[in-house]
Amino acid sequence: MNRLFVFLLFYFYDSLLNGQIVDSIIIKKVDSLIIVSKEFASSKNYLKAIEINSIAEKLVLEKLGQESAAFGKICLHYGVIMYSKRDYLEAEKWYLLAKDIQERILGKHNADYANTLNNLGILYWSKGDFIKSEPFFIEALAIRELVYGKFNSEYAKSLNNLAQLYTNLGKYDKAELFHVECKSIRQKVFGLQHPDYIGTLINLSSLYRNIGDFEKCEPLLLEAKALWEKFWDKLHPTYSAILINLGLLYYDLGQYEKAEVLYLTAKSIFETKTMDFNNPFYFNCIINLATLYQNLGNYPEAEALYIMAKDIQFKLYGKNHQNYATNLNNLGTLYKDMGQFEKAESLLIEAKDIRESVLGKEHDDYLYSLVQLAFLYLKNNNNAKAEILLLEAKSKQEEILGTEHPDYIWSLKGLTDLYIEYGKYDLAFNLVQRIFELNQGFIFKVNNFLSEKEMSQFLNRSLQVQDLSLSYASETRSNLVGKTCFDISLFYKGIILNSTLKIKQLALSNPGSVENLNQLKFYHRLLSIEYSKPKSVQRNLVELEIKVNNLEKELNRSNSDYREILTPVNWKQVQNMLRMGETAIEFVHFKNLIGSQTNINTYAALVLLPGDSFPHFVPLFDEEKLNQFLSNSQSRRMDYVADLYNLSIQRGALPNEITNSLYELIWKPLGPYLKRVTKIYFSPSGLLHRINQNAIAIDDKTLLSDRYDLIQLGSTRQLVIDDRRKVPKVVNASIYGGINFDVDSMDIMPKVQYRDSNSFSLRSELSFSNTDSTLRGGAWTYLHGSDHEVIEINKIFNKAGIKSNFFEGKKATEETFKKLGEYNKESPQIIHISTHGYFFPDPEVSRQSSFISLQEEPVFKISEHPMLRSGLIMAGGNYAWKTGKPVYPDAEDGILTAYEISQLNLKNTELVVLSACETGLGDIQGNEGVYGLQRAFKIAGVKNLIMSLWQVPDQQTSELMTTFYKYWLIKKKSIRESLKLAQNDLRNQGLEPFYWAGFVLVE
Repeated sequence: MNRLFVFLLFYFYDSLLNGQIVDSIIIKKVDSLIIVSKEFASSKNYLKAIEINSIAEKLVLEKLGQESAAFGKICLHYGVIMYSKRDYLEAEKWYLLAKDIQERILGKHNADYANTLNNLGILYWSKGDFIKSEPFFIEALAIRELVYGKFNSEYAKSLNNLAQLYTNLGKYDKAELFHVECKSIRQKVFGLQHPDYIGTLINLSSLYRNIGDFEKCEPLLLEAKALWEKFWDKLHPTYSAILINLGLLYYDLGQYEKAEVLYLTAKSIFETKTMDFNNPFYFNCIINLATLYQNLGNYPEAEALYIMAKDIQFKLYGKNHQNYATNLNNLGTLYKDMGQFEKAESLLIEAKDIRESVLGKEHDDYLYSLVQLAFLYLKNNNNAKAEILLLEAKSKQEEILGTEHPDYIWSLKGLTDLYIEYGKYDLAFNLVQRIFELNQGFIFKVNNFLSEKEMSQFLNRSLQVQDLSLSYASETRSNLVGKTCFDISLFYKGIILNSTLKIKQLALSNPGSVENLNQLKFYHRLLSIEYSKPKSVQRNLVELEIKVNNLEKELNRSNSDYREILTPVNWKQVQNMLRMGETAIEFVHFKNLIGSQTNINTYAALVLLPGDSFPHFVPLFDEEKLNQFLSNSQSRRMDYVADLYNLSIQRGALPNEITNSLYELIWKPLGPYLKRVTKIYFSPSGLLHRINQNAIAIDDKTLLSDRYDLIQLGSTRQLVIDDRRKVPKVVNASIYGGINFDVDSMDIMPKVQYRDSNSFSLRSELSFSNTDSTLRGGAWTYLHGSDHEVIEINKIFNKAGIKSNFFEGKKATEETFKKLGEYNKESPQIIHISTHGYFFPDPEVSRQSSFISLQEEPVFKISEHPMLRSGLIMAGGNYAWKTGKPVYPDAEDGILTAYEISQLNLKNTELVVLSACETGLGDIQGNEGVYGLQRAFKIAGVKNLIMSLWQVPDQQTSELMTTFYKYWLIKKKSIRESLKLAQNDLRNQGLEPFYWAGFVLVE
């Protein structure tokens, strides 16, 4: 929420010195004296510079007199020296004297006169008097065009100065025109390597960052950085300026780690190399670093840096300056965050008054001051004062800046908070709708050039609008609210997954992207190898991550159809896809921001029926209530059926008693809207991803799947954007099963051994017979049921006329699987994998629940990357699981992670069946759902996915899978119907849901 101070690179010193000494009629001795004086001034030996200039002055007065062009040049150089000393009063006196003499002697259409005008403009700009500066810059530009023409360095300097002036005045359209023209001229006159051209790149990028056009900003800064590193010294202040501006950009995009590294690097250059602590770039760096620490909650460090910068700025500029006001404003917001309201108010008011005096009431910095002061009053319960300031800021921003300016959203946010506090929920919700529209616009702007990780960081800054809308709906129960809530859910839910998949598909169909795709695949391969190593031996990880990040962004930029990727879908479009007897339900979870029960994670459903005038908002439950059902263990919240089954047996209860409670919690409140419904398209949210809705019992005899045809989607948006075609005729498949997980054994595979129904093995079972998959170690055991399963499935494929590739034993390698998804191939239509699966929760949870050092745990358990903590075990995987490295150098390790799967091309695959444990699990992250195998296969392009939610029993899983394929391929049922019929067969055998309900279909 803080305004970041941006120092815009001017190259004023070059303008002052390089362009001021030209050929003249003055004697060579005087000319030489001025050159010597200039050198002393450049080295900051001002006394000597003045002494030498005085000698030249005496000589000119004796021989030429005051009414001479030479004396005008002497006066101009005096002004330069005084400006360099920051003695602005003396500088102004000498500049004005030079101007008067030159105007009389040389006339206005003269290069020296233009230089003096230019320097007067710079002087007033430096004092913060931008209005007074403008006419001098405009007149200087006109004279230089007349004298030099447009393709000249001096003319370009005037363009640069005017562009910077208009940026400070908030006249961004004018500023952009001057910057673009300046850039073009400097490129032609100087070439790419010249500091003036690089400076223009920095200035233009700063303009684009100010107006929120991040797509145009970043390439300019990266070009400036690359050029400076190639041709110039990295210890120069200009290089620090490039790093600082990049840091500002990444801060705005929510990439705080990258921003901090850049700020600290720039700070180090000043403190250890140049030792120039009065350099404007230095205090700029200090302020930006302080703002970052403030945002991260490191208030003591932020305060110390703000105060340091404030002292430097006061020394350089005095109090009546824009830059000093910016630091006061930031320090005031810090004290507001720290609860020191009196200090905060004093600083914010002082900053506002300075900005009003220097910039005027129509400048965006002044309006931002109003907003920040209003937020202070809101926090201090002074709502009346806050409202006056917010309404003034909003009105002026609409009139002057336009509603697309990044600052406008803060006024709306402040008024939203205010109206919620007043209980004026209708007014608040109208603003929430507008904030949502603006957020959509910002997301459209950045989506086409950010990587997946960067997009996630950016979205974290804009998702509160969803909490606000749903909180409002929960509080007011207004029917009309459902429309906006449904639209917000359609837009945000799975937005990154949808965008990543579509961009990948566009890239695959674009011949121009082939080289980048191959490079990306290569670097992902190297990254997956490094990720699989213990942290102590990982090498070049950061460098590889940067390369992958940059290639992803380049792919995004190179596909011009990106705007179609995020084309928003609204509730009405979804409703138009529904037939009678069908409904679409968006489950949502949100942090309640309104009412007495604030900051509680709450679940609700948005129910959409054909013919209704609006979606219905149905409140459901607080997350803690669902948590009580999903686990009795803090470290294993995902095994809800397994844990509850074991817990219920211990208590002498039946599993149905527990699942019945789930029905009352989730589905019973929806009953009034489902009276004539037979088919439900639904999109889960939060912990609902860990429940097989089909298996929830309505009563002792009826499951939810008996009453409804349930179709699980990532978002009901898919009803509109997906091709709801029939599955084409299946002609090929690949099968993995009966896998030998040891590479050092040549023994014949064990015979199939069936176990009685009173005992079972799990498909995550290890050799030490511990079935809790959080406790890795030992080795993965051979799956007897898997061997029988894949043999029978292969027979079914043959009977159905499907050509199958059968990978078993030690041939079921990670290498063979990755070949299925090569970019230049069509993947099999069916991929069936019968093996061990694994999922580990966030390592932070493990740290809290265990005294075991995570450094001693396998890499696949402790990785911060959720797509590495989920995967499948392939042939020979035991060796790497135990040692952390493959059997042979540069070979695959036999552990197929979700991260690796997501890089494959499986867009031709209609169905992947993961006949393994916990393949549907992963980290649940906001609107993106489950980060694990499910997400990986979807990114790879798979249409349908059957996966497990818990540790499935081996024998019953084998029977379920063979039965499923018989219904689908032999009896020609749909995929969804076939899975339902197969599960009903096991259910009719008297088996509890634990044995068959672990598998779900995601379409």
